[in-house]
This record gives sequence, C-alpha cells and structure tokens, in this order.
Amino acid sequence: MKEGWNPWHGCHRLSEGCAHCYVYRIDAKAGRDASVVAKTAAFDLPVRKDRKGHYKFRPEGFAYTCFSSDFFVEEADAWRPEAWAMIKERSDLAFFMVTKRIARFIQCIPPDWEGGYPNVHIACTVENQRRADERMPFFINAPIRHKYLVCEPLLERIDFKNYLTQTPIVEVIAGGESGPDARLCDFEWVQDILRQCKEANVSFGFKQTGALFKAKGRIYKIPRHLQSSQARKSGAQFTAQAD
Repeated sequence: MKEGWNPWHGCHRLSEGCAHCYVYRIDAKAGRDASVVAKTAAFDLPVRKDRKGHYKFRPEGFAYTCFSSDFFVEEADAWRPEAWAMIKERSDLAFFMVTKRIARFIQCIPPDWEGGYPNVHIACTVENQRRADERMPFFINAPIRHKYLVCEPLLERIDFKNYLTQTPIVEVIAGGESGPDARLCDFEWVQDILRQCKEANVSFGFKQTGALFKAKGRIYKIPRHLQSSQARKSGAQFTAQAD
C-alpha cells in the first residue's frame, strides 16, 4: 500500500488532464472545495518523532508526496521552503512527486539544490501532444536526479520525437482515466509509447486501463478493481537494458 505525505491539499485545474480530477471528485462527495489550497495537519509528518527520538514516518518504498495537490502550485510558495528542508532532513527516504507545473520548477527549488537532492524523484505529467510539447523542454533542462514521465490520463497518441533521448528518464508510466466520466484510452496509444520507449531504451509501465478502454477495435468498460490487473495482463511493460 502506498504511504503518502500531503503537506497541503487542494489545487486548481491547469490543463486537459485535470478535467475529471479524482481529488475534486472525492472532495465534492465530502462537500469540500478542492480548488482551495490549504496546509494540512500532516505538514510536518516526515520529521515527527516518537518518545525515543525515532522518526515515525517510515514508509516502505517511496514516500508519495503531495498527491492531493501539486508540490509546485502557486498557493504553496510560502510553505515550500520548509517542506524542502524536511525532505533534505529525511535523506533516508525517497520522495516521489508528480507535477503538471514543471514550468515553475526552477523558481521553486531551494538555494542548495544544485543538481538535485538525491532522494527526490519527480514525474512530469504529459497527457496529450500539446502538453508534451509545452512541458518537455522545461523537464529536459530541469536539474533533477531522478526523472519520470506520467502519461495519465492518456488522452491521445503522443509523439515524443527525440525528447526521450535528451535527458535521462527512469521510467515512462501511462494509464487511462478512472471515474464515471472517464475519457477513452486506446491501447494503440499505449503500444505506441511502448515502442518509443523501447527505441530510446527507457523503461515503460502501463499502470491502468482506465474505465473506458479500447483494444482491437472494441471498447470496454472496465470496473475500477480490474483496471490495474488488466493493464498488467496486456504485457505493455518494458525494462530498459543496462548500458
């Protein structure tokens, strides 16, 4: 099970992939306005200690960071320096964050960032061709030690051109959209990204089919609990070969 840290909650929609945001969907059910960005009670979670002075937050694997917001959202500018300080202090953890705001990255990093904190893994979201062409130049030039691409929700075929070879990328992750208003995910789009990753020798993972999935000319409605397993069964996975 993923263990996360959400230092702030809420976000404002930025692009096409945000149209059916799961945070908005969950907050709406609770009568909460997801567009309001606010610091959470868990803000200092990474540095909390028990009576023996040991850190309480010790997730296995990644510490999934800011998954109910965006770490680089404008409203969090005043809080981010302290968050970075906690991330630096917890050098024993690997923090993983996903952002649509890679264009803001350079203005949001701490003074001692240099080539990037070794324990920070950042994924840039590119849901369609427009956003790939818009965000990839920023991502390519960003000083980040561990880079990932997330094509989720995948809304159309994406031609990465030569982006995948211009900067080291750990993995490209693709997936369809979940929820009652999910948009179509075509398996041909997934296979095309897989092909591009193989050609560039970049690892690829097909995370989930989404609720509305097209394969071999047929459209399927996939229940939420089967979306990940069906993606795994498709065989659309690739592990990059070591140099």
